[in-house]
Amino acid sequence: MERRKRARLVEDRLASAYPDAACALHHSSAFELLVATVLSAQTTDARVNEVTPSLFAAYPTPQALAGANVESVREIVRPLGFQNRRADQLIRLASGLVEIHGGGVPDSRASLEALPGVGRKTAHVVLGNCFGQPSLTVDTHVGRLARRLGLSEAASPRAVERDLAAVLTRDGADSDWTRVCHRLILHGRQVCHSRGPACDSCLLNDVCPKVGVD
Repeated sequence: MERRKRARLVEDRLASAYPDAACALHHSSAFELLVATVLSAQTTDARVNEVTPSLFAAYPTPQALAGANVESVREIVRPLGFQNRRADQLIRLASGLVEIHGGGVPDSRASLEALPGVGRKTAHVVLGNCFGQPSLTVDTHVGRLARRLGLSEAASPRAVERDLAAVLTRDGADSDWTRVCHRLILHGRQVCHSRGPACDSCLLNDVCPKVGVD
């Protein structure tokens, strides 16, 4: 099956199956999502959601977090592991927001990536969910499903992103890149697992070239 045609089927079926798929990281502002996404490195979204209510209650703004006592931040993020690195990173991130952007969160990828601890994936999460910019967030789930579904053969997230950008619908209420990524992630968590994917019950099994292979 031609790759673009397969992509349309994937988009349409995932839209029907997961119409309300959304960012799994709890947040009420761009600042909160930025911090939560930085914290999500090397841990799960669920664990981050357990920590961020206390973190944002103590430090609700970039100004407050920039002036935080590092030991206090370490204690809050300790359940996530790597608390020394995480606490230092968050304070430097908040300081960058205050010093460079007046406490606001920038709406360009270049400006976001210039901040401490922010990479391309984190920038795309914020741009797509908070600023409405079509953004492909290639995490482990999106990369895995893109390869299994024959939408990419690449190993690196950047290359997978390029392949998906070439075949996925960029705009539209039910098919913009941000929503598609949320749906791919949810399908990866619920059905197309890294080990033992539930191919028999998968709504994409008739278009997936890897059924029964992994």
